[in-house]
Amino acid sequence: MSSTSLLIHDVRPVGLDRPAGRGASLSRGEPVEPVDVLVIDGVIREVGPRLTGRAGRGVDVLDAGGRFGIPGLWDQHVHLDQWALQQVRLDTSLATGPGDVVELVRRRVAELGTADRTSVVQGWGHRSSTWAEPRTAAALDEVSGDHPVVLISGDAHHGWMNSRALQRLGFPAGPGAGVVEEGPWFAAYGRLGTTFGPDPHLGDGLRTVLRSAAELGVVGVVDFEFGGALGSWPGRVAAGLDTLRVRASTYEDGLADVLARGLRTGDPLDRTGLVTMGQLKLISDGSLNTRTAHCCSPYLDGTGRGAQNYSGEQLVELLGRAARAGVECAVHAIGDAAVRIALDAFTATGARGAIEHAQLVRWEDVARLAALGLRASVQPAHLLDDRDVSDGCWADRTDRCFVLRSMLDAGVELALGSDAPVSPLDPWLAMAAAVHRSGDDRAPWHPEQAITVREALAASVDGQRLAPGSRGDVVLLDADPVALVGDSRELADGLRRMRAGATVVAGRVVHGA
Repeated sequence: MSSTSLLIHDVRPVGLDRPAGRGASLSRGEPVEPVDVLVIDGVIREVGPRLTGRAGRGVDVLDAGGRFGIPGLWDQHVHLDQWALQQVRLDTSLATGPGDVVELVRRRVAELGTADRTSVVQGWGHRSSTWAEPRTAAALDEVSGDHPVVLISGDAHHGWMNSRALQRLGFPAGPGAGVVEEGPWFAAYGRLGTTFGPDPHLGDGLRTVLRSAAELGVVGVVDFEFGGALGSWPGRVAAGLDTLRVRASTYEDGLADVLARGLRTGDPLDRTGLVTMGQLKLISDGSLNTRTAHCCSPYLDGTGRGAQNYSGEQLVELLGRAARAGVECAVHAIGDAAVRIALDAFTATGARGAIEHAQLVRWEDVARLAALGLRASVQPAHLLDDRDVSDGCWADRTDRCFVLRSMLDAGVELALGSDAPVSPLDPWLAMAAAVHRSGDDRAPWHPEQAITVREALAASVDGQRLAPGSRGDVVLLDADPVALVGDSRELADGLRRMRAGATVVAGRVVHGA
């Protein structure tokens, strides 16, 4: 997709930089006079009244009709292939125990029938942190026939497999086998396509999720796809999957190639400029649901302190290599010990980038995040899923979970995302969770850490504004999000209902009109 030029006429910009702190009103915003937004070669060149005569030849005109305009929304943490494949995978998210999952696999195998006896059965979504019964390969073997079975947990930090899948991925398949976690699992995760063959439904899934993203007003994602996203996206854009921007990141196994190619964060990877070099992603610890998030003090259920996948010395070495080459770093750190170790490595190397998740943090490390100028790349919708588990395992420290208010007050830059497919790729859901901190009828969880609608929206637009020099990515809305009224539950309900009337990427309308 080549960048185009566009005049967006009669749009009301939503202000993102007005004071909106703890004491600010949550009532209606000030009236905004409509303006025109002139995009030339994919960049906003001018914003002001009556610019129609300045557009020039070859500039299309989009009449906003007085609708409200915001910069395009970003999801700062996705695994886009996995999100696309979730649309076609076996859904195990509602399972309450291993027996439910085994029955789902049995039904899927029966649906495949005799014409398809050996294809891989992939599932997604089970959350086993509260299950008492074991997950074994033997239980899956009883119902799977000749099919390899790979069941990915809802937080993506472990896989439950039958014996055929374990063997083909190089894992032992003896008694008690079945579950592979953390580092070995992530390595296997990245090999699913090469081991079992490309999923024939991936292309359809990608088209589905890109269409949905445009309807939500998403113009860009940071893709942390396992196995790497660098090689796939330029070709995909050239083939017509060109409705959003992609920052394609790498993991440790791809760093040498990135350095050999002389790539720096932000470098274009295709001729359109839609695909750019992202960050080095390092998964430094585990997750809460697998009890592998690395904590300073033990989990209250007696399962230990979690696991550190990279030592401090290893992080320093990798962050240093990336920083010297101009590659930003994104360090996954969920537990407070992992966050501390990651910040130590950033301090030692001067690397730039983000702490991904930052789910549990020490108070002193909030200040360190701000002092280092690092982003907190957070996924507010995770608190909806992890609330009950946190209350069980971290009951003595939940006041330090998802501390969005404290981070903003300390001067930390927030960047909201989903970690799709762990949570849906839906920035309005992420914003709603940040504002209300509850996904059901219960009162907000630690409401002192809620942020305002304006702050959540500002953390969802990749630092852009409807101003000259910004990227020509614009979303038109029928309502002003910051003018929503009511308590936090009503605000969240209003945010979840938001959809884009039109989405513009680099001066091209990719959804609506």
